[in-house]
Amino acid sequence: MGRLIYSAITSLDGYIADEDGKFEWGEPGEETHQFVNDLERPIGTYLYGRRLYEIMTAWEGMDTRDEPPHIRDFAEIWQAAEKIVYSRTLESVSTARTRIERAFDPDTVRDLKATTETDLLVGGPNLAAHAFEARLVDECQFFVAPMIVGGGTRFLPDKLRQKLQLTDERRFGDGMVHLRYRVLE
Repeated sequence: MGRLIYSAITSLDGYIADEDGKFEWGEPGEETHQFVNDLERPIGTYLYGRRLYEIMTAWEGMDTRDEPPHIRDFAEIWQAAEKIVYSRTLESVSTARTRIERAFDPDTVRDLKATTETDLLVGGPNLAAHAFEARLVDECQFFVAPMIVGGGTRFLPDKLRQKLQLTDERRFGDGMVHLRYRVLE
């Protein structure tokens, strides 16, 4: 049985993108990125909303020959995983191993978790809100960037109330902090 993991890079004040939609302030350094790679290596399926999927498609066709090993490694991890994009407006996908679902169906995701041997990662706060509401999220992995942005897109939905248990924490040389929580019933 697979676990559903919500993972996000967030500013200290709780945003994944600032008011201008920018998120380069959260770009991880090499050490942090390699840690992300190790966390995502066992992911078999990514669940994305349209906007995050469109950002992540860069990893499909990126020429990584001149990139550092941690970048090449992530591209390979991402390309090897299945991807499900939840969108009412996306006409087609531009990446391999990808399909579109028109609506988030909790029962379908519950069945997917029950029948897979690998973990699933839900990306993007809007889609994660649906997964939290349906009580499908098993774990949260947050990377807190050493940045305050003052507004933008929140990394957790408003009015979410969920008890968590801290299971791991780690500090990185770039100032990033990783927090891993198990979601409690």
